[in-house]
Amino acid sequence: MSTIRVAVDGPSGAGKSTLARAAAAALGFLYVDTGAIYRTVGLFIRDRGVDLGEEAAVGAALPSLRVELRYDEAGRQRMFLNGRDVSGEIRLPEISRYASAVSALPVVRAYLMETQRELARKNSVVMDGRDIGTVVLPDAEVKVFLTASAAVRAERRCRELAERGTPQPFDEVLRDIEDRDFRDTHREAAPLRRAEDAALLDTSALDFRQSLEALLGIIRERTGL
Repeated sequence: MSTIRVAVDGPSGAGKSTLARAAAAALGFLYVDTGAIYRTVGLFIRDRGVDLGEEAAVGAALPSLRVELRYDEAGRQRMFLNGRDVSGEIRLPEISRYASAVSALPVVRAYLMETQRELARKNSVVMDGRDIGTVVLPDAEVKVFLTASAAVRAERRCRELAERGTPQPFDEVLRDIEDRDFRDTHREAAPLRRAEDAALLDTSALDFRQSLEALLGIIRERTGL
């Protein structure tokens, strides 16, 4: 096969980005964080003051949007919105809500679909998100559904926010995660679900090293790498 496509799906806070990035680095693949793409769109819509309840208005604003994925010298993905590096800004808690809302809109998903598929046509990729194995890359060579309990995900998210200097109470983070789980699994457009042929990887009881080894093991088993 000329390129290998690894689709990693799962709920918010499951560690998809961290593990997918590390797996891509270990394999020499391109890492694509689709969640960051939707966060960038969410930031754009917030800054434009567009009503998220008006899908037509969101669609009308998209031609003014230019999202770019660039990679720094260390291979880390950087997100640019109309030429501005917003890699840090899109991680603010407020943007999580906008990202969830815009990702539920068919007009946004259709707008970004080809961008994601083009990356996978040109490169061997590890791409993470919520509908990669079911919608974006349904014929991917490897599909993994990465998950962990809501409480564990909230604990991890709290540590991450504290390290970034934006701490939040555990109860608030847990509530946000549970709310997002409900929205993501009940939305009409590409709801979060495990693809029938996806391997299930629950990292609730695993540390990072163990989780990465498990993910790489699945990829190697299914590709023969």
